[in-house]
Amino acid sequence: MIAHVTNNINYLKAKRGFMSWLVTVDHKRIGVMYLASILCFFILGGSFAFMFRLELWSPLKEFLTPDQYNQFFTLHGVIMVFLVVVPGIPAALGNFIVPLQLGAKDLAFPKLNLTSLYLYWLGAIIALYSLVAGHADQGWTMYAPYSLSRNPAVLWMMIAAFFLGFSSILTGLNFLVTIHNMRAPGMTFFRMPLFLWSMYATAIMQIFATPVLAITLVLLLLENFFGIGIFDPALGGDPILMQHFFWFYSHPAVYIIVVPGFGITSELITAFSKKDIFGYNFVAYSSVAIAIIGFVVWGHHMFVAGQSELADFLFSFLTFFTAIPSAIKVFNWTATLYKGSIELKTPMLYALQFLFNFTIGGLTGIILSILSVDIHLHDTYFVVSHFHYVAMGSTMIAFIGGIHYWWPKMTGKMYNEFWGRAAAILVFVGFNVTFFVQLVMGSQGSPRRYYHYMNEFQIYHQISTIGVIILATGLFMALFNLLASLKFGATAPKNPWGARTLEWEEADSPPVLYNFTKTPVVTHGPYAFDTEKA
Repeated sequence: MIAHVTNNINYLKAKRGFMSWLVTVDHKRIGVMYLASILCFFILGGSFAFMFRLELWSPLKEFLTPDQYNQFFTLHGVIMVFLVVVPGIPAALGNFIVPLQLGAKDLAFPKLNLTSLYLYWLGAIIALYSLVAGHADQGWTMYAPYSLSRNPAVLWMMIAAFFLGFSSILTGLNFLVTIHNMRAPGMTFFRMPLFLWSMYATAIMQIFATPVLAITLVLLLLENFFGIGIFDPALGGDPILMQHFFWFYSHPAVYIIVVPGFGITSELITAFSKKDIFGYNFVAYSSVAIAIIGFVVWGHHMFVAGQSELADFLFSFLTFFTAIPSAIKVFNWTATLYKGSIELKTPMLYALQFLFNFTIGGLTGIILSILSVDIHLHDTYFVVSHFHYVAMGSTMIAFIGGIHYWWPKMTGKMYNEFWGRAAAILVFVGFNVTFFVQLVMGSQGSPRRYYHYMNEFQIYHQISTIGVIILATGLFMALFNLLASLKFGATAPKNPWGARTLEWEEADSPPVLYNFTKTPVVTHGPYAFDTEKA
């Protein structure tokens, strides 16, 4: 039974019934469904990591066989990359927040938005089916010739990634058109919140990079079924070509992962410093610059793959340029904090974590871009740690901070601040205990992905495993705190943080069905804390 619809009722109550959610075209409900799905897969993918990290407590067998270890490693990678960190911020928070920050009623293509959610679910179901279809142990990169084994689990996993890629493309297209055409009166590009700039840059990468992954997966499937000889050296193919295709997508994908986190961090730092963003134009342009540079540096993943010396030199040289727009952001965030009226609320603690972790992730990335150093560090735990400082320590930390920041807007409830802060501290300690020690271990030559390892590295693995336990405790504490607020939390005011963007100043908590009771008119910049409101 679907109740009478009125724009004066919040989106959670405007329509009732299970089917009203499944067929909805409301961007807010679609964002909530994405959020619930992504958090479930975050728990699943994290569980695989937790299991194989417990296995690595000692260099001898604990409870997993070598084959099971490889399967858990593969499933952790595929689930976390394709079902969590790549779609995470754009699909969940982006879907919910982009129209609200623009002053729009919805995204440009509401039905296409629902289609992208269905494609995400379809890809997720196929990925989960691969768990029972066989033993997927080829690694999350699906390199040839490991992915040319005709293993049913591997084939289903490639099909899943294909559908997930199309979901990402549709989301990016929707954001691009919406940001161009549906801004509220008075909102110029340089009055947009920086979260919208990050979504804009991410959409560009999704649209232009993801089709390359789709083509690569189609070629892999054709080779598996018809033996054409594209990547398989036994058939005259070239496995290095597969790596070029994969990394031409996957390096922009690294920025598809982290650029949305930049946008969230900008929102949190300005809101809880009560200051105009320092160097707004530079921060905005740097997101676009990162999106562009990300397409020309993929070869730094292949320094030891047999490229020419000239190619290695050029990719190394170009990679250094990625540090410039990233450093601009870090400098400007730090300058914004300077002499600000800083409130250490839960979202701000995650923003400060992002600032710390991303600095380590960025600096270790520069180290890996140095040819002579990368030869030593390639395929060691140093690379594992660098990637996790970017993907987990930066992106997922920003994602969790964004969830806390917009939770009152999404649900109309306030969570417990004490437990939120306690969870944030545990997450910070647990993450850094887990992965900082891996930088040390990797610099000493410990190879990644190994089931057995030398005794001299056992203490590092044990410290890392203890860190995972602390991290998991903090993450579950944060989750329980948020879920408990749905029943026990105080009613959220319209603007609990005193922020200056449209979703806080103009929209109710939670928003009405079509976001605003009247079309908002923008009269000031998104972070006008130092000027009088017009």
